Amino acid sequence: MKRFAIGLTAALAVAILVPAAVISAPKEEKGKPAIDAKAREAGMKEAPAIIQASGAGCTVSDARFIGEDKKAGAKYYEVACNEGMGFAMIAKKDVAPQVYTCLESSQPGPDGKVGGLACVLPGNANPGAGLAPYVKKGGVTCDIENTRAIGSGAKNSYFEVACKGGAGYVVQTVSPLNISGEVTVNSCLLYEEGGNVSCKLTNRQTQLAIVDTLNGAAKAAGTACDIKDKRYILSTKVDNYYEVACQDGKGYVFQQTAATGAFARAIPCAQAGFVGGGCTLTDAVAALTEQAGFYGKLSAKAGFPCDVEKYGMLPTNDPKKEIVELKCKGSDAGAIAVFTATGGTIYDCVTAELNGFRCSFTKKDPQYARLTKDLVGFNKASCQVSDARIIGATDTEGFVEVACSDGLPGWVLGYPIGVSKPAAKEFLSCAQAKGIGGGCKLPTNKVKG
Repeated sequence: MKRFAIGLTAALAVAILVPAAVISAPKEEKGKPAIDAKAREAGMKEAPAIIQASGAGCTVSDARFIGEDKKAGAKYYEVACNEGMGFAMIAKKDVAPQVYTCLESSQPGPDGKVGGLACVLPGNANPGAGLAPYVKKGGVTCDIENTRAIGSGAKNSYFEVACKGGAGYVVQTVSPLNISGEVTVNSCLLYEEGGNVSCKLTNRQTQLAIVDTLNGAAKAAGTACDIKDKRYILSTKVDNYYEVACQDGKGYVFQQTAATGAFARAIPCAQAGFVGGGCTLTDAVAALTEQAGFYGKLSAKAGFPCDVEKYGMLPTNDPKKEIVELKCKGSDAGAIAVFTATGGTIYDCVTAELNGFRCSFTKKDPQYARLTKDLVGFNKASCQVSDARIIGATDTEGFVEVACSDGLPGWVLGYPIGVSKPAAKEFLSCAQAKGIGGGCKLPTNKVKG
């Protein structure tokens, strides 16, 4: 970042320190710059080829010749573009053109004055509006209120946009600016205040005001929190996350959809460990302990007694459903629990995978005893299960291939789908099961011939 800051300072200095003697300053006409016809004619003749050679994204709609420094062998131009953002350019023979967006070249210096390359063409009267397509491409909705050029390095350009309502973003894109290049739009909260890349058009307090709006939506959805403290956590390509601590000691992580700014959900701190390390404004350990006890009670009520030592949340698109993996203290048993307001369904780690889930806390080996027991029900007590795999499922039934420790051919067990602790309802040899999911594939079960 430091290298970027040095490059930025130098770039803006070039734009500001163009010798005044070579600049054809436009005259004022009714309070607006009057563009000399000859300067415009020369610009339209020469500038399109120069801007094309630069690689900047610009279809020239207007141009003017600003001036020439014969001693330095440099010519200066301004172009307005159909794409929205205009540019100031420095052209030298046998050297790649230097290109600056109008936001950069028109930005006032420390003395409050703009430099000789400030854009004055009518099409460049509002250069900040030229960032709108970039913000949209970055997947963010923003009614732009103010803009600022942070600067350009060798590969990237950085801009700040402030939106009506208090939100602010840093737009990162290619240098020179081109809408066909990659665009990333990040919340200002992602950057440290005072850093080389940071926001100045909005302050952190204003940016965090969005949390109060999200809290209103959270209350409407049933999560009440009288906010004591709040902080920004992180952003992904699709979501922003904020932590709130409540006056009653509870805490939540608010998930916001980045593209629309809408409230997505409130995640209790006990379930939010996957978001940037979890909550720091509340006692996350106490919350985790309390939640573990809560899940223990729910699982016992659902017929699966478990002193929950560890739990993990699984994703679900159903707001009325929680899917939780449970690890029980002092036991090799584990399960996937699907809890609703009216009860729960518990899948042990064998049948969980048949129902679209997979245990990560529980090893595979301890599940073999359950499969061995199920084989006894089909008079196959001689098979001690040594390996197992899911081979396929229909809408109503899932199939598990098992191998036997004695090396003799194993079997396929069928279980009903969507049932807690289901008993095996079907028993097949590997020969009979060859049409199910490609048949048996465990080493000792491959059907010869």
